[in-house]
Amino acid sequence: MSAPMLLRGMPLLRLRIHRQVAAGFLMLPQRRTWWSFLASADSSRAEEEEVSSAAKGTTSSVMGFQDPPKHHKLDHPDYRSWKDQEEEILRDIEPITSLAKQILHSDRYMDGECLTDEDERAVVEKLLAHHPHSEDKIGCGLDSIMVDRHPQFRRSRCLFVVRTDGGWIDFSYQKCLRAYIRDKYPSHAERFIREHFKRGSN
Repeated sequence: MSAPMLLRGMPLLRLRIHRQVAAGFLMLPQRRTWWSFLASADSSRAEEEEVSSAAKGTTSSVMGFQDPPKHHKLDHPDYRSWKDQEEEILRDIEPITSLAKQILHSDRYMDGECLTDEDERAVVEKLLAHHPHSEDKIGCGLDSIMVDRHPQFRRSRCLFVVRTDGGWIDFSYQKCLRAYIRDKYPSHAERFIREHFKRGSN
């Protein structure tokens, strides 16, 4: 009884499947041949090459035309002006800076020893004359310039003004140099001092 009814419903089932396939509702799997796999692999490889070449073209066009190379700061006129001025200041102060360091940091002079006439003249003209408080340092009169230990920092040596009344007082050669640079090179003095002088030196 059930078999005839099943056979009777088969044509209707076939008709429904046929309509769904025609309407696109039912997608039946299709068999692919081996050459169809090769063709799809070739086409995907070609697409990848096109995308890659397009990306390269975009990169080269961006690098070549839209983003010009940035100029180094050395080419900037303000920086070049600063470097020229810096070199000029260094050349200017190098001789007296070198002399002061030799006097203080070598065995050229012992502690408590006065400078030679030649060294004293250079120190007075190139350093002490530019100290912000040179008149107070000299006081009643200059007798000589001496090298000795700093009264507070005993490991450091510094220059002293020996006055005609026998008194003496220390002075910083770096403070003299800073005042000289500020007076002669006002537009670049602060930057030069910041970059070339020890922080916290008086």
